[in-house]
Amino acid sequence: MRKKVTLKQLSKELNLSISTVSKSLKNDPEISKKTINRVHELANFYNYKPNALAVSLKNSKTNTIGVLLPEILNHFYAKVLFGIEQEASKRGYRIVTCITDESYKKELEYLEMLNHSSVDGFILALSQETQILNKLDHFKDILKDEIPIVMFDRVSEEVDCDKVIVDDKDASKRAIKYLIDTGSKKIAVISTIFDLSVGKLRLEGALDIVSQTKGVTLMELPIKNLEAEEKKIESFLKNNHIDAVLGLDEAAAAVAMNIANKLGYKIPQEISVIGFTDGLLAKHSYPKLTTVSQHAEKLGASAAQMLLERLENNVPKIKYKAKTEIVKTSLILRDSTK
Repeated sequence: MRKKVTLKQLSKELNLSISTVSKSLKNDPEISKKTINRVHELANFYNYKPNALAVSLKNSKTNTIGVLLPEILNHFYAKVLFGIEQEASKRGYRIVTCITDESYKKELEYLEMLNHSSVDGFILALSQETQILNKLDHFKDILKDEIPIVMFDRVSEEVDCDKVIVDDKDASKRAIKYLIDTGSKKIAVISTIFDLSVGKLRLEGALDIVSQTKGVTLMELPIKNLEAEEKKIESFLKNNHIDAVLGLDEAAAAVAMNIANKLGYKIPQEISVIGFTDGLLAKHSYPKLTTVSQHAEKLGASAAQMLLERLENNVPKIKYKAKTEIVKTSLILRDSTK
């Protein structure tokens, strides 16, 4: 007697995605006839039968939401997750959380796994690798199956789904303007996220303000790995006579401030520092870090509300019109700025 085969095993043996195998078994016109025949041949060979529980779950509402996060050690994503869970729980929904670890492959696998199990919709932020590769078909496939997606923070305009974002460009403009208004003339932008959509928008905002201001210069320092490149930051600060730093992520700002302290610079008298994300590093650094707060908990709650509205109103695909909600940021002044 042959061992019972699963959709995942068929997918692996055929070297196809789970989504493609599933669609082939339903003779979906999106899939080529050749692929459909291959899938049916192997399914017949193994006498494959869909899991009855999975089918029943897929065809009915389970009040479960899939949440995909790029990482969980980041305080911002932890707070977003808290906001999502609180709102979902209040409305009678559960969440299943997967961490993609900034990997496109993991993101794809988790999305397919959850889509073929028991979730009614997704809330997610794109992994770093997905944004760099710009591979987005896995999200478009989910939307074709009329499973709603809400993207937050790291989003793509190429995916026609609901989104919750902060105005990163405007937030960066206001941060740079504050540095200039308090006397800064030579500003460094240090970041580990220049490749990401949010990093690009924050840099764009900073450049916009500096380009409109006489006597102010801006220097960029991209960092791949903060621990490995501390010497690079140290050399940069020592040799360029910087009087302000804007860290486009919290860790970059905190590390830059620590190195400035080590070099003997007085903060904020000689170097002012602003970071993004009002997390634990900002509150417990010395001196305490001025930051742009993205109101992560509110952002998470807004994403959950948007998804649940789609699920509970059951909007037909033909009438679906994607929305984008913008959560306002705040500049929280502390001891690292004048």
